[in-house]
Amino acid sequence: MAPPCWRALRGAATVSRRGIRQQLRRTDRPAAGAATRRVIFHSQESPEELAFDRALRPRTFAEFIGQRAVCDNLEIAIQAARTRGEPLDHVLLAGPPGLGKTSLSYLIAAGMGTEITVTAGPILNSPKDLMGPLSRLGRGDVFFIDEIHRMPRTVEEYLYAAMEDQSVDVVVDPGVSGRSVRLTVEPFTLVGATTREGLLTAAFRSRFGLIERLRPYPDEDIRAILLRAAGLLGVPMPHDAADYLARHSRGVPRHALRIQRRVRDLAQVRGAVAMDLTVVRETLERLQIDGLGLEEMDRKILTALITRGEAIGLKTLAAMVDEAEDTLEDVFEPHLIRCGLLTRTPRGRLATAKAYDHLGIVPGQRPGQNELPFGG
Repeated sequence: MAPPCWRALRGAATVSRRGIRQQLRRTDRPAAGAATRRVIFHSQESPEELAFDRALRPRTFAEFIGQRAVCDNLEIAIQAARTRGEPLDHVLLAGPPGLGKTSLSYLIAAGMGTEITVTAGPILNSPKDLMGPLSRLGRGDVFFIDEIHRMPRTVEEYLYAAMEDQSVDVVVDPGVSGRSVRLTVEPFTLVGATTREGLLTAAFRSRFGLIERLRPYPDEDIRAILLRAAGLLGVPMPHDAADYLARHSRGVPRHALRIQRRVRDLAQVRGAVAMDLTVVRETLERLQIDGLGLEEMDRKILTALITRGEAIGLKTLAAMVDEAEDTLEDVFEPHLIRCGLLTRTPRGRLATAKAYDHLGIVPGQRPGQNELPFGG
């Protein structure tokens, strides 16, 4: 099935340059001063999560908690671009999942007073999948591509001309007599989000005027995010409970907020009037989240490494724990490395002495494949 952004192009292959542009032209641009509109071509979140995320998403950089250096750099660039009356330079936001890259893309659009179009790298399978969204962009609009590192090289290269020359080639009359027509696109700002910056080619990275790298959040920032979210959820959360949950959140707001929703559920079932420390502790225990914020899969990874007793390559480790390689590398490994439980060597991954101690395993002792100690 054709992606949503390409369906509008059906039937356009044999029309003129003007006909193509008319068929693709956006007719619903808001009047000056209207609120930024969200256009989604791809999402893996449930409707409930999307609604909550929209409510929680900050409306200004001042409301964005944490990542102050990144926010300051973006605000300066936005103010300068608006003063010059120019679109903002293309922006690359790099960092682990759940740190606020999508929220920042919305703030960029709001700061520039333009619209935002949202899509994701995994669904951009060929250059033609870019034609719909690119043709609808107005001057200065933000084109946000999540997981931009997962685009095929052909799609990446197709973006070059649009980013630098504001033009794209459209093939009409496909077949033996096929020809291409060059269409101009409005100057726009590409905002790419990636958890794997190293997978982008140097040529592609060099086309981003702003490259900002997000880091895991300190506990005090996570606590502030949890307290703000508690207000939106309508369920009080004492500071000691927020502090405790923040320490178990891996420094990732998305992770903390996901657990907080489960705390709210348990509080409601228990008839509690607040998400207090007792409810938080019980929720973490039920979710098998230990004192370092490790979940079952984290412990499964460490147990697999200890079981083998030697360095393991990513592919082998992924097969042992039945998890995707990308997920291991992007979601689980960063926290295990920060905690000093896992190290990467030229020969592969190794569990550290701290991992043995955390799981209560004596060095030299190898647990069975199914043993998943719960370290508190």
